[in-house]
Amino acid sequence: MGVVIIDGSTVRAFVADEEHFKKSVDEKFAALDLNNDGVLSRTELRKAFESMRLIEAHFGVDVATPPEQLTKLYDSIFDKFDCDNSGTVDLDEFRSQMKEIMLAIADGLGSCPIQMVLEDDDPSFLKQAAELEVSKLNNAS
Repeated sequence: MGVVIIDGSTVRAFVADEEHFKKSVDEKFAALDLNNDGVLSRTELRKAFESMRLIEAHFGVDVATPPEQLTKLYDSIFDKFDCDNSGTVDLDEFRSQMKEIMLAIADGLGSCPIQMVLEDDDPSFLKQAAELEVSKLNNAS
């Protein structure tokens, strides 16, 4: 387990490093593409969000959300990712939406640093952003 400190500039630098960001997003996409067909189905994207428990928990406490409301929320997320309304999310759509999400997080953080406790095997983009910043600092010295 480790502690990282990030702010909006950390996240923006991660997104701006196109090679690193693209590699990270592509790896996440491949992990989510359970049937390896090159696109994410509604079910695959929902499973990903369910595993993150972003909607079913509030500050780590389980929230009882009616199943039909959860389905509406997950469908709206999928629709946002499925830019061309094809019924699947391809890699370019996924990259584009993840970039938007990460830049929105950066805007939300602004210049106020936050401290996060992360598991060593946490594959989150925020952890990768912090690691990229550390590696750049280490290379500069």
